[in-house]
Amino acid sequence: MFKTFARGVAAAAFLASFALPAWAENITVTDTLDRTIEIPEDPQRILLGFYYEDFLAVAGPDAYDRVVAISKDTWAGWRNLQWKTYAAAIPRLEELADVGEVDSGTFSLEAVVAAKPDLAILAAWQYQALGEVADRIEAAGIPIVVLDYNAQTVEKHVQSTQLFGQIMGEQERARTLADEYASQVAAIEDRLAALPKGDAPKVYVELARKGKDTVDNSYSGTQWGSVINQVGAINIADGQISNWGPLSPEYVLAQNPQAILLAGSGWSGRDEAVIMGPNVDSALTHERMKAYLGRPGWDGLDAVKNGKVFGIYHGGNRTLYDYAFLQFVAKGLYPDAFADVDPQASLERFFATYMPVEFKGTYMTQLP
Repeated sequence: MFKTFARGVAAAAFLASFALPAWAENITVTDTLDRTIEIPEDPQRILLGFYYEDFLAVAGPDAYDRVVAISKDTWAGWRNLQWKTYAAAIPRLEELADVGEVDSGTFSLEAVVAAKPDLAILAAWQYQALGEVADRIEAAGIPIVVLDYNAQTVEKHVQSTQLFGQIMGEQERARTLADEYASQVAAIEDRLAALPKGDAPKVYVELARKGKDTVDNSYSGTQWGSVINQVGAINIADGQISNWGPLSPEYVLAQNPQAILLAGSGWSGRDEAVIMGPNVDSALTHERMKAYLGRPGWDGLDAVKNGKVFGIYHGGNRTLYDYAFLQFVAKGLYPDAFADVDPQASLERFFATYMPVEFKGTYMTQLP
């Protein structure tokens, strides 16, 4: 249950006790849920719930000077190595108020109002999960703009990027990023459309968070499942799970996938997870990936016999640079058609152009 306040006089008195800033000028925006919202033209106190790297890419290296609160666990908890990398480059991150996390039920209306933001930017999944709590945030005089990179569509990526640009006064930079994203995805889709019709490869994806002895989530129609579908492959999870969940080991063996994707990240305190992300040596990633090959029956899978076991950075999904992972998966499955495409170079160029941290680490790899 979210940490909210009881309805009635007590809640009203609490909300009224905070003098939220008066806005000199307002603008009207339409967010990704087609909600029309009036927001300050030049917000100086922003609550940012998610999409931390995308915010930086659009708004520039000083973007966090205007942020007062975040949902910290969605960054420091879910992407610990990524958080440490950015916190070292932007010390202000450590000073931001933490409003809690929606999925775990720690999100606090009190913390939101106490931070005195003049604008809240939330992911669609956060806004929808909050329900009436989101209504109460707006009732406290804090407008909410909803973005959605999780939809994994060019349309929502472009719209979310343009909204970031409009909010932060970086429309030209946002337009450049949005145009680049759309053109990169279109180029991939053009190559895929030119492939001969025939047998599509079967692919198995697993969140490699718990080590080889525990089967973790696969994805259907969302996250990496959407990527598999987008490249025209057969996702063996489709029809077996809804959104995410584990597949039985027996089912995976029976399906005999031609490619396996292990989604790794920079989790903290997970000694058997496939570790990937900023400053991670590929030798460690490969060591953790190799352990999965010891699962019963995996030595007989086509993916293992043919060297088609890939590591992908889970934190790169649903971002402005996720087209590089689309390139990577497409190249892994159709190496001839994408022989001249360099997904690693795409990532390096994105970070060098738009991000305040150096690109180094392991974000995509193929097990030798």
